[in-house]
Amino acid sequence: MIGTILLTAVGIIVSLPWALATAIYLAEYAEDNFLFGALRMGIDVLAGVPTIVYAIFGLAIFSLPELAFFSSMVEGVAEGKAFGRSFLVSGIIMAVMILPFIIKSCEEAIKAVPQTFREAAFALGVSKWRTISRVILPAARSGIITGTILGIGRIAGDTAIVWLCLGGSMNLTGPQPWWYPQNWGDTLQNTGSTLTSFIYYSSPAGEGNSPNKAFGAGLVLIIIILILNTLVDYIGKIGKLKEE
Repeated sequence: MIGTILLTAVGIIVSLPWALATAIYLAEYAEDNFLFGALRMGIDVLAGVPTIVYAIFGLAIFSLPELAFFSSMVEGVAEGKAFGRSFLVSGIIMAVMILPFIIKSCEEAIKAVPQTFREAAFALGVSKWRTISRVILPAARSGIITGTILGIGRIAGDTAIVWLCLGGSMNLTGPQPWWYPQNWGDTLQNTGSTLTSFIYYSSPAGEGNSPNKAFGAGLVLIIIILILNTLVDYIGKIGKLKEE
């Protein structure tokens, strides 16, 4: 459960700013030219790539010794390479995986804001960026929250990226206890497990061969996703009440 929360947090923190910035550019600034078409095609291609491809790509990239600060250096036979598996590595790959889905949700939410909102702000002499940050984005909050929920669900439910980029360890391998502030950085640079990898390990397909544990972990995963969705929705409603 802790691994699932850590991985989801890293993935959303990395992905959301990039997704929101891209959605704002596409909806408010982009012109119909070659750059716009190339960016749109790239987003569509990312949305259709299988997660196992992301996982293999991430493992190959983050095994480079220059990127060892995301995980650790390998000792022994494969000395000179980075381990390429950690919460940071898997979180970054998860962020790339969910990026197109959050972009599309945020872009549609921004486009759905009535044009009269923009015209009223411009008539008062407000700059375009201030209009976007103070008028458009608050009005599009529900769509942005929807995209965030979609990203959370995909991260929490993925297995391929977790197994290859986080590792098959069923325990947190960083310094313990992990919740001490001085151990947070090392924890993110080390491996662990999530509910999805635990389900795979415990199922007859894995090494645990404990189907009851796998079913129990599956139920817990569903409950966690429901709680996260409810919490995000509640925060969105609180924000709307404050505006009113």
